[in-house]
Amino acid sequence: MKLKIFLGIAFWSLLLLAGCNRDDISFESPTQLLRFSTDTVFCDTVYNQMRSETYAVKVFNNEDKDVLIPRIALEGGTGSLYRINVDGKVGTSFENVALRRKDSLYVFVEIAPVANAPEAIAEDKVVFNTPAGEQKVTLFSVVQDAEYFIKSNSNPNIISENTTWTKEKVKVIFGDLTVAEGKTLTMEKGTKVYFRKNSGMHFAKNSVLNVDGALGEEVIFRGDRSDTKYDTLPTNWNGIKMEEATVLNMNYARVFGGNVGLQLKKNTATINNTIIHTFQNAGIYGIASNLTMNNVVMNNCGEADLAIAGGGTYNLNYCTIANYWDLNPSMSALGIYATNRYENNNEIYTGNPTLNLNNSIMYGDNTDMISFKSTEGGLFTRHINNSLLKQNDRAGFNLIGQSIFNEDPKFQNYFTQKMNLRVKTGSPAIGKGNASYNDITKKDIVGKSRNSSPTLGAYQF
Repeated sequence: MKLKIFLGIAFWSLLLLAGCNRDDISFESPTQLLRFSTDTVFCDTVYNQMRSETYAVKVFNNEDKDVLIPRIALEGGTGSLYRINVDGKVGTSFENVALRRKDSLYVFVEIAPVANAPEAIAEDKVVFNTPAGEQKVTLFSVVQDAEYFIKSNSNPNIISENTTWTKEKVKVIFGDLTVAEGKTLTMEKGTKVYFRKNSGMHFAKNSVLNVDGALGEEVIFRGDRSDTKYDTLPTNWNGIKMEEATVLNMNYARVFGGNVGLQLKKNTATINNTIIHTFQNAGIYGIASNLTMNNVVMNNCGEADLAIAGGGTYNLNYCTIANYWDLNPSMSALGIYATNRYENNNEIYTGNPTLNLNNSIMYGDNTDMISFKSTEGGLFTRHINNSLLKQNDRAGFNLIGQSIFNEDPKFQNYFTQKMNLRVKTGSPAIGKGNASYNDITKKDIVGKSRNSSPTLGAYQF
């Protein structure tokens, strides 16, 4: 027993002596310039009183000695909109920062505009002062003025009067924003509506949403993170829900990056010149609704670009419906999914939906881009008029005019990073449209006039 105690004491004594005899680290002044992972940090567009994401700059010591960086600081000082984190400490200026030989350290950067900060480009620099010379890393962001709609226990977040939104301030929504029964919300051209995670809009019965965008000044609906990587990611916000007897008039909008873009329920909607893409479930979910879409482009939705349930009539004229979803291979990634029954708790709608697909394109990775699930002998009427469709199972299709099946439309680029669903030279969609539908929409989604042999889809070749 005594021997075990003695050996234990000896072991810990040796360990302590070894720790005490380590060579002290000696830091010297740098004689070479530092190296950085980047010379410019482009931060996310931010809004007053909201912090950006955190960005990182990696600083390298290429010398064969441990160095002490005399000073790392924001050029703008304490008045800067930026803050940096060096070696676990947050501030605007740091002195005598140690950096081991052939090692690196991270400088973390974020921007947090104060209330009423001017809407402008925010620029600053992180300055590194060493005996070898002064070096700078540029920080760059855009600051936008914003109006906030925040739901809380004390604020139900309801628009209770007829209201018009303009492009003067970005609208940022936390939680659900509700438009009260019978009220109208109008969004003028250039309006931007951004949603925090798990946030959305709800339109009560008999309310109206007018989206009055213009070419080049579209109304934007998206998550509040505007870094370009979020343009290609879903689930950043929930969606827009339209209740019974509501009216939607949407022209020149961009809707993307959420769970379900638009949920329509026993209401009337008209959507023109609009792009809807990258939703986890569906771009549009129509429940026993009447929907007309002209010059609409859809792509990259997990279950279906357009989901239909419980009846309704859906008129698609000069639309480009593509689906090349690749984020989760278990999801169906259809152009249209339809069923004649909708059930949610005690809410049940049953009806036979009707689809009129005119001068349109529906294409993607699936063998059949339209799928129908029938319950209790329900029917799905499908009128396909002069359209290009990827579909092998055509049972129950009513084919009108000269439609094209299973021929690649030759899109310019269907990847959402640089999405361009115009068709290339040699596309089978060129010149195959029925000109009688030009009376519905004489120009394509970018304002180009259609001719007597129009191109299928939202873009005239």
